[in-house]
Amino acid sequence: MAKLTKKQKEAHSKIEKDKLYSLEEASALVKEITSTKFDASVDIAVRLGVDPRKANQMVRGVVTLPHGTGKDVKVLALVTPDKEAEAKEAGADYVGLDEYLDKIKNGWTDVDVIITMPSVMGKLGPLGRVLGPRGLMPNPKTGTVTMDIAKAVSEVKAGKIDFKVDKTGIVHAAIGKVSFSPDKIAGNAKELLETLNKMKPTAAKGVYMKSIFLSSTMSPSVQLDPKSV
Repeated sequence: MAKLTKKQKEAHSKIEKDKLYSLEEASALVKEITSTKFDASVDIAVRLGVDPRKANQMVRGVVTLPHGTGKDVKVLALVTPDKEAEAKEAGADYVGLDEYLDKIKNGWTDVDVIITMPSVMGKLGPLGRVLGPRGLMPNPKTGTVTMDIAKAVSEVKAGKIDFKVDKTGIVHAAIGKVSFSPDKIAGNAKELLETLNKMKPTAAKGVYMKSIFLSSTMSPSVQLDPKSV
């Protein structure tokens, strides 16, 4: 095991062993134990009492964080000419269709979210190998395949994120930046946790939220008391 640096030791020393923190305490502590020179992301990891291998226990959805993500999200709108003006006015960074499909075929994926229309999805099928592994394939369930392009672009720019439980039963999400106030970090976390709670599968038995950890890029994790949220 690699030796901890002086800053890492200091960060670990501020976390009480075996203590379960409230959301407010953890949000303040994550700021305190982060020493990166850049504006680190704040991440949450929620272990759910579900079996993701079973379709009736899959947890996937979207949530609009009240205080945004703190990240300038690059949006590509793959739309027909009649929808281009709508996408541009809503704030899409890249707007078009065939020229961008060709760029993606050649390996270009310098965007965070792709929004498109139902009629265009057929053209995206062959690009699944490129877009799928990067989490960029549009999906009606996350609101990225829609006829209301302006609304979809605006929501993503305002802080809408999608989440999905992984094969180990954990939901990972970036919910802000260390530069956020503790109140804003807690507010975004609470919004995600409340959304997850509402999505509890009826087939899931026992404890639903088994553990919750808050951390920032390169910081130790702070464990939350699930009962406090």
